[in-house]
Amino acid sequence: MTDLLIKNVHIIDPFNNTDGPGDIFIKNGVFADPETAEGNVEIINGTGMKAAPGLVDLHVHLRDPGQTDKEDILSGCRAAAAGGVTSLLAMPNTVPAVDSPETVRYIIEKAKAADAHVYVVGSITKGLGGHEATDIDALYEAGISALSDDGKPVLDTTIMVEAMKRAAQLGIPVTAHCEDPYLAGGKVNEGEISEKLGVKGMPAAAEDAGTARELALAAAYDLPVHICHVSTRTSADMIRDFKKRGVKVTAETAPHYLMLTEEELLKKDADYRMNPPLRTEADRRAMIEALKDGTIDAIATDHAPHTPQEKADFENAPNGSIGMETSFAAAYTILVKGGVMSETELIRKMSCTPASILGIPAGTMYIGAPADLFLYREEEWTVDPDKLHGKSKNTPFKGLTLAAKVKLTVCGGRIVYKDE
Repeated sequence: MTDLLIKNVHIIDPFNNTDGPGDIFIKNGVFADPETAEGNVEIINGTGMKAAPGLVDLHVHLRDPGQTDKEDILSGCRAAAAGGVTSLLAMPNTVPAVDSPETVRYIIEKAKAADAHVYVVGSITKGLGGHEATDIDALYEAGISALSDDGKPVLDTTIMVEAMKRAAQLGIPVTAHCEDPYLAGGKVNEGEISEKLGVKGMPAAAEDAGTARELALAAAYDLPVHICHVSTRTSADMIRDFKKRGVKVTAETAPHYLMLTEEELLKKDADYRMNPPLRTEADRRAMIEALKDGTIDAIATDHAPHTPQEKADFENAPNGSIGMETSFAAAYTILVKGGVMSETELIRKMSCTPASILGIPAGTMYIGAPADLFLYREEEWTVDPDKLHGKSKNTPFKGLTLAAKVKLTVCGGRIVYKDE
């Protein structure tokens, strides 16, 4: 591994309160003192660019094992690298689900050759069925970093409570897909657009009822919980209220909920269908406000690849959109260019805070830390699905002009992406 010296770059590291010009030296895969750089060193000119800790994506579907026509561990991590993501949390709704030590070990072993650090989520119930608990201790011994039935809620509340208790003892997070399955099941957000399209709607109440349950459990048992992909104003309001009461809750939202609304569905293009669905303009604004005031702690993607063939049928296509390559650029466009928050605060919500929630050695560039970083600059570019690096192309940002571009990504001291 060649040592790297990045010269004349603007460094933004919220963990160390750094925001200014400097040099970065990477030796043997970790950050080192630039004054010690000597010998066989690759020099990178960082003039005009900014450097930040590698992004940490708390919500990714790699589809591996079992659905590798959509994505696999290696292709998904190539997409991650192109978006500045150096660490990601891989959700358990694979085929088979991540409910056995064998599947955990398979993912960890394959990820050793990947362009990002892959952290594995173990499923709370067998086959994500909601009713039969997995052996959490066995999954933990195999190497999981979190627990979830993401893609579905945990139907049996007693199993959810026991998972939250054991996760707290083990020091790993539980990430909750909040949804009432009896209310859910529609194609798009329930309301004016679903009526215009003549398709079954997915009410905001489905998410809100699920969020309320997980918050109530966290409060009653004094246990931490992480709420996935928040998309409604009411869910954000509840999280804000429970945080004020001291409940141990963290939350994430996704760039598409910050930039897009249900109006996109009038195109009858299934690339704009995901779960939770794109909501109203009022909900979009509420997500931005919740990020701004700290109610929502992190930005994650819910990167969910599907094939073009699957997405060709608007009404029958599976839910999900990809997002890792566009996450920083889209968030920068709406939040930094939009005057909502500073670059430092954006990076905190996409790197430092997610690393803290997951409890991993990431989200900072202090000397001795693993050398994960990305370089970017303010630069307009238009999202072309055919130029993305993952297997699937189902991006809801296609054709949009974004205001920041990832230029280079380093993971573990190795250059894993360079914008040509």
